[in-house]
Parts: sequence; C-alpha cells; structure tokens
Amino acid sequence: MRALRLHTDDDVAVALADLAPGTPLDLNGATAAGPVPAGHKVALRPIARGAPVRKYGQVIGAATADIAPGEHVHTHNLGMAEPGAGPVAASHAQATGAPLGAPRTFQGFHRPSGRVGTRNYLGVLTSVNCSGSVARFIAREFERSGGLDAFPNVDGVVPLSHAGGCGMASDGEGFDTLARTLRGYAGHPNFGGVLLVGLGCEVMQVAALAEGLGDDRFRHMTIQEAGGTRASVDRGVALLHALAARANDDRRAAAPASALTLGLQCGGSDGHSGLTANPALGVAADLLVAQGGTAILSETPEIHGAEHLLTARCEDPAVARALMDRMAWWEDHVRRHGGSLDNNPSPGNKAGGLTTILEKSLGAVAKGGSSPLVGVYRYGQAIDRPGFVFMDSPGYDPCSVTGQVASGANLLAFTTGRGSVSGFKPVPCIKLATNKALYARMGDDMDVACGDVLDGVPIADKGREIFDTLLDVASGRPTRSEALGFGDVEFVPWILGATL
Repeated sequence: MRALRLHTDDDVAVALADLAPGTPLDLNGATAAGPVPAGHKVALRPIARGAPVRKYGQVIGAATADIAPGEHVHTHNLGMAEPGAGPVAASHAQATGAPLGAPRTFQGFHRPSGRVGTRNYLGVLTSVNCSGSVARFIAREFERSGGLDAFPNVDGVVPLSHAGGCGMASDGEGFDTLARTLRGYAGHPNFGGVLLVGLGCEVMQVAALAEGLGDDRFRHMTIQEAGGTRASVDRGVALLHALAARANDDRRAAAPASALTLGLQCGGSDGHSGLTANPALGVAADLLVAQGGTAILSETPEIHGAEHLLTARCEDPAVARALMDRMAWWEDHVRRHGGSLDNNPSPGNKAGGLTTILEKSLGAVAKGGSSPLVGVYRYGQAIDRPGFVFMDSPGYDPCSVTGQVASGANLLAFTTGRGSVSGFKPVPCIKLATNKALYARMGDDMDVACGDVLDGVPIADKGREIFDTLLDVASGRPTRSEALGFGDVEFVPWILGATL
C-alpha cells in the first residue's frame, strides 16, 4: 500500500512513502502526478477551487486552486476554511472509552496528602526571576558537597526558575495563573521536599504562596531576609539537607493505576501523527481512565476545528459550554494581539505534511481517546476528579506541560513526528515516534516506536504497549530523556498580562 485513505468521504490520501511521479496509488485508479513526500497528502479525485477538502472524514481546508487526481495537496493549493461549529451538547454516542480490565498497579511514592508520586525529587522553586540564579546555586552546592550521596532514595535536585513573579499586576488573571502554577509545583507528589526561594520585594510574595504548604516537606526563605547570596546559599543547602533526610525515608510501594494522572502532549507533529502515535496514545489514555485514572488533554489552539469531536463526548452541557468558552477566549486573545489560530502549524509541521490548523487539530485530539470528557480546567488548576479532562493551555509544548504538571500530572506522554528532545522534571515523559524514519534517526531520544502501525500492527495493540510502558516508567524505569539528563530548563509558566 503506497497511500492510505482514512475515511470513505476523504478527498485525499496520505502518502506512506515518498511517491515518484507516475506511482500508482492503488486508490481510485489515481497515480501521483508529481513527487509527494511521505506523510503528505495526495488528491484522489478532482477538487474545484473553493471546494472543501476532507481528511479523517472532516473538512481540513478549502482548495485555493483546481486540483487534479494524483496532485500533491499542500500549502500551494490548500488554505483555511471555516471549521464546523462545535455543538454545545452532551452525547455519549462517540464516548466509548475502554472496558475495565484486570486491575493494574505500579510502584510509587505514597505521600501524606494521599497522592502518589512516580519520582522522588527535591525541588528548589522560585517565586520570581530575581531568585532564579540563587536557586541554581543552592542546588549546585548541595550536589557538589555530596548531598545526594547521603540520600540514595532521592532522585535529584530540581531548580525551577522562570521569567515572571514581578513587574506584573498584583491581582487578576496573570497573577492568579502564575500563583496556581507555583503552588501546584510546591505540592506536587513527585517532590519529596520543596524549598521555595524568593528575593523578598517581589509582587509574588513568598509568604502568600506558602500558605497551607507548611508541613515537614516544605520550607521557604527570601534572599533579602537571609542576608544576600552567600548566606542564602548556605541556608538553602542546610534546608535541603533537612528535606532530603525526610524524603530519603520514602520507599516505592504498590499503588493502583487510578493514582496516575497522565498529561497528553504532541510536538513536532507530522502527517503520520494522526495515523499512528496519537490514536495509539488515545487507546492508552482510555485504558488508564478505565482503571480509574486521569488523562489530561491540553493545547487549546490545537483543538481549533476539532472542538465538535470533544463537545460530543462531554458528560453534560456545562462541560461543553466550558470548553467552548475557552475557545472563544483564545479567538479573542489572538485577535487582540494581531494573530490568527492558523499561525499554527509551524514550519516543521508543514514540512512533515500538515497544512492547516484544522488538519493538525483533527489529528491532535486523537490523543484523547474516546472516553467521556468530564471536566474543563484552567491552566494549572488542580484536577479534582478522575477521568478524561481538558486543561486550557497554549500549544507551546513546555508551557503546556508546565500547566499539566501544576494541575497534578505525575506522568507524561509526548508524541512527535519531527523529533523532540525535551524533558520535564520532576515528571517522567515517554516519547512516542510517529514514523520509522524518525525512530531510526533519533532512536536514543524515543521510548516507543509507533511507525509499525502502518505495517499492520493494530492500534489497540500499540495502545496496550504504550500503557504497559507508562506503568513501567511510573514504577521507576528511566525514560530516554531522563537518561540523557533533560528536564532542567523546561519549566515555562504561562505569563499573561502586561509587563510593568
């Protein structure tokens, strides 16, 4: 098979390998009229200029020129079209999920809060950019002085610096979003202990952030109160030693799969993403939800044009309205800043065969499987119920992941067709390669190869493989990005509002 038609209503097929001119498509008797790269679209029938073009049985754009059968369909002859309106209704006709199988478990760290961690790190969290360097000095000095050698059950020290915390309004959407994010990390179950470091005079005050977090696993300080950089480093190292001694007593023990909250991500997507890794990850998400766990879909700009597939799965109309409210916010947000939701896909996405945001979104939502959508959350808002949920976020991967972790994700899965080399301490992230060429080229960065789906491996089987991998990683198996040392610079809170 040289090209794959995904739905009987489709006007295009996806090339499964590079097609030379004259290559028979084995579909509708068409042959390639010119070269078509793997992962790109090829027309199966005549398409008139202005006519809608369908893939996945859905509109992905409109033809900007007459297109003949066998022609390459991409940015030169395909543009945006108005997406179909998302129904604000609840219907479980498309929300099937997965049947409950035998109960599954993993080996995790049971915290006093009742939550379960998949890693046992110490965190050095910052309230403001001004304390970022000192936080790194503290972590480096603790490690340099052999602090970790004395605490073998501690996975490492993670300094988390960011660009915000001051020069901002002291209330409102931007302030609340950053505060939620920082508090979500401060109480995250993958930290056995957290030290919060501030400067002292910033808008995002340490004392306010620390309210309700003052147990034996949390400490806070400010550089100005401690007496400057050197004194702060000495004090911070001493506080980390106390936190490490407590965290070192923790041991992995059996926990139900329901204790897992999985962040679903895709980045560097290509024309194979919606065919292989994304739907396979959707199966894994359904398996987790069936076990009583939680799966978080995010990247709101990257569901534009596919909202109706999610609203049709909402458990009640209020959830559907909440999702559409977030989409309306984004449409207004990009308009006020002179942008367009179709500024996405990126150049790399387009090189991989994706042409419009409608096409990209239809493939991206496949990560969410088929379970009912039970809740819509703000960025970094604590997820307070199990099941398949949506958390509002930008499409920018590190920023979106940061919000998911703040909301409670203790495990991450990231599909990629072009390649990704990021990590997200303190949460392990498995990378899923959408195609064989990527896995052959960047195998040291990939955890699961999904290109064999196009060779006949059933999506359901690949989904179970991903689910088993997730349980192994949750139990302590290092991911490729962890083994390579990634995760120290990908903490990117969403900064909203004016910088003052």
